[in-house]
Amino acid sequence: MNDRILSTHPTNRLHVVDALRGFAIVSILLLHNIEHFDFYFSPTNLPLWVQSIDKVIWEVMFFLFGGKSYAIFALLFGLTFFIQSDNQAKKGKDFRGRFAWRLFLLLGFGMINSAFFEGDILSIYAVLGFCLIPVAKLSNKAVFWIALVLMLQPYEWYRVIDGMLNPDKVLPNPASWAYFDKAAAYITGDSLIDTWAGNLTNGKLAVIYWTWEMGRVFQNMALFMFGMLAGRLRVFEPTPAAHHFWRKALIMAASAFCVLYPVKLFIGGWIDSQAILRPLQTIETSLTNMAFMVVLVSGFTLLFQTVKGNRLLKGFSPMGRMSLSNYILQSIVGSFIYYGFGLGLYQYTGATYAILIGIVLAFLQSWFSSWWMKNHKQGPLEILWHKGTWINSRNALR
Repeated sequence: MNDRILSTHPTNRLHVVDALRGFAIVSILLLHNIEHFDFYFSPTNLPLWVQSIDKVIWEVMFFLFGGKSYAIFALLFGLTFFIQSDNQAKKGKDFRGRFAWRLFLLLGFGMINSAFFEGDILSIYAVLGFCLIPVAKLSNKAVFWIALVLMLQPYEWYRVIDGMLNPDKVLPNPASWAYFDKAAAYITGDSLIDTWAGNLTNGKLAVIYWTWEMGRVFQNMALFMFGMLAGRLRVFEPTPAAHHFWRKALIMAASAFCVLYPVKLFIGGWIDSQAILRPLQTIETSLTNMAFMVVLVSGFTLLFQTVKGNRLLKGFSPMGRMSLSNYILQSIVGSFIYYGFGLGLYQYTGATYAILIGIVLAFLQSWFSSWWMKNHKQGPLEILWHKGTWINSRNALR
């Protein structure tokens, strides 16, 4: 075999998954920074040349990672469910009850995170994650078809048909807009308590509505199931069969993206009826993001299997192994940097300055993660989550 490819001997820990999760965490951090952690504000006092760079950075970052980084997270969420279920099945135990409790604990972490950052996805995953319980024992074929139907956005197709029957129907603005508009009142204020209260009430409703309106409910459930299937099929293990799978996936996903992305750019000029256009855009965006997410995952996995790629990408592993801790830490630090109760830098930073701040934060999180993981098997919040999951069980002591 080509000596540039790492040994394909399987290992107990899927290091590529740790690195991939860390990569997703870093890309999410960079996006959150240029968004000012869900507070969209463009300073008008910046030089024109900086504003020009801001626009390029914004468009490039959202092209690469917008809707894709969280999709990677969702895919790996389902994979983790399979790994934990499989480990328990080998001991003759059913993990589904513990998983339900684990989701309840994740909801708690999510609500804490939501107090600082209204865009939290932990609480969303905690609720949608229950979809894995009824499909956990189904065949691969059954799970695949259920996931595929969900990925195709069945509710949006219902809306397309309704729009065809009523092309002149006037659609109201998305419900989330009104809630997001209210966020400025407390995010720009200097009260931490008001920010917490606003994020946990108005902000939470905004994100719930937005998740539904953008098709993320069906998309996330589909990705959870595809992640579970990825675990069943062992495609993240370093084997020749897995290598072949990801090469094929890369070609197919890249081809699909090349077809879907131009449609995304031009569909608005092809259809006049908003009743038809809006749901079609939701479907198209979901599928386009899915295709590019597979390009990122397959490309990352294939590169990780090479000697040079492994050296380059394994630096993401410590961050990935403590992704829960890093995700919540991002929200706490990021909200302090940009919101009114903290430094209020939303007023002064466009995408250029914000991404530089994000890069510094990413390096600091990487350093902290590497330091922590040298002395611990899990991140600080991961330890709490693990112990809470296995309370009244021998596993809690491990």
